[in-house]
Amino acid sequence: MALLHSTMVPLGTPAVSFQLLGVDSKTYSLDSFLDKNVLVIIFMCNHCPYVKAVLQRLVDLQAETKQQGVQLVGINSNDVKRYPDDSLENMQKIAKEKGINFPYLLDVTQETAKAYDAVCTPDIYVYGSERKLLYRGRIDDNWDHEGKVTQRNLKEALDCIVAGKEVPGEQIPSMGCSIKWKEN
Repeated sequence: MALLHSTMVPLGTPAVSFQLLGVDSKTYSLDSFLDKNVLVIIFMCNHCPYVKAVLQRLVDLQAETKQQGVQLVGINSNDVKRYPDDSLENMQKIAKEKGINFPYLLDVTQETAKAYDAVCTPDIYVYGSERKLLYRGRIDDNWDHEGKVTQRNLKEALDCIVAGKEVPGEQIPSMGCSIKWKEN
């Protein structure tokens, strides 16, 4: 398990278009979320211990912010041939077991992860209504022990965006397992 940190793509970078299949057998694109004020794209997977540790927090965050026009979207870009735990079938199983309440999509070609410059799971990108990057960073200050969290960085950023306020300048990279790239 290689620990990596987000690349911290420049703020203001536009969201990149995609067309990906979800665990619900629907195809999603950026346009699928035009009615949402805030779009949170999370590169994640099934088997990463960092994602497993924060998944319930993400489910709770979606429930907490949905009425404010915030939409989370999970994207799994791992090589499913070498990591079968991350197959669409297993994504569907995890989504059901864990009650994932946001679209969970499979990036089979890995082109979406490359376009976003994603490197780890979870890797988080938050876009406002104009789909310009406003936040890229960690969920909170203690991925391993939810009870010890003192800063909910992602939630604080979402609160600022929803209120029309500037997101704090200091953003701390997310960290997690490396995306499992296909061998060339």
